[in-house]
Amino acid sequence: MPFTLSGFCEYREEIRKSRFITFATPIGSPAEAQAFFEQHSDLNASHNCWAWKLGNQYRSNDDGEPGGTAGRPILAAIEAQDCDQVAVLVIRWYGGIQLGTGGLARAYGGGANKCLQNAEKIELISRVPLRCACGFAELPLVKLRVADLGGLVVEENFTANGVELQLAVGEAQIDLLQTQLADVSRGRILLQR
Repeated sequence: MPFTLSGFCEYREEIRKSRFITFATPIGSPAEAQAFFEQHSDLNASHNCWAWKLGNQYRSNDDGEPGGTAGRPILAAIEAQDCDQVAVLVIRWYGGIQLGTGGLARAYGGGANKCLQNAEKIELISRVPLRCACGFAELPLVKLRVADLGGLVVEENFTANGVELQLAVGEAQIDLLQTQLADVSRGRILLQR
């Protein structure tokens, strides 16, 4: 089961006089990842290497380090920690001692790995899109029941007779939610796929 991060986290270490700072954050789009890198990169540092993963999309950047020694190891750390919807930035200040390609890969991948290991994670739940309609008076109870089961109210459309809702709920919660909504509305609220 994949995980994302509950929020921003960081990890710092020094390896053979080079300083490394790793930042990681949850993301919802490639644009969010780029904005995160632009906001946290240090232009005075030797290198700002990064990777992000969002479902089947991913990117990485070595920022001047030898090809494959920074971005790919960071991406490999994201995948090794079973993370998704995550961006990781590793900033390096060169300390005067060459690390070699293997040392660089271990430093960048290791920093990303340790940062993600220490981060608070949230399990990613795949949700099914559903629709339903309810009366105005039932809306607060419907929202409460959906939230209690880890679902989301994606959209609300107010009509003359009530509210049409677009929901996203985990597959395992659908039957329970239908039962709860039927109880709240005396059987009037029906979930539709």
